[in-house]
Amino acid sequence: MVDQLALAALKLINRANSPLETKEIQNALAKRLTGVTRTKVFYRLSNLRGEGKIKGKFVGPGKGVWIWWSARAFK
Repeated sequence: MVDQLALAALKLINRANSPLETKEIQNALAKRLTGVTRTKVFYRLSNLRGEGKIKGKFVGPGKGVWIWWSARAFK
């Protein structure tokens, strides 16, 4: 089964010229897909990070903020 949310997030991140926050990714995907929540987006991004397709970093206290970028960036 193809996960449309994960594919859309991967395309968005690979096209970006700078790292994106989870909220920015969520807002962009919500314009194109239905049922997009912060939890779903974060789960998909975490999976993509685990697969080595993107990179991410935690940058804040509490729930905090994660930033995400292409695995090919900064080489």
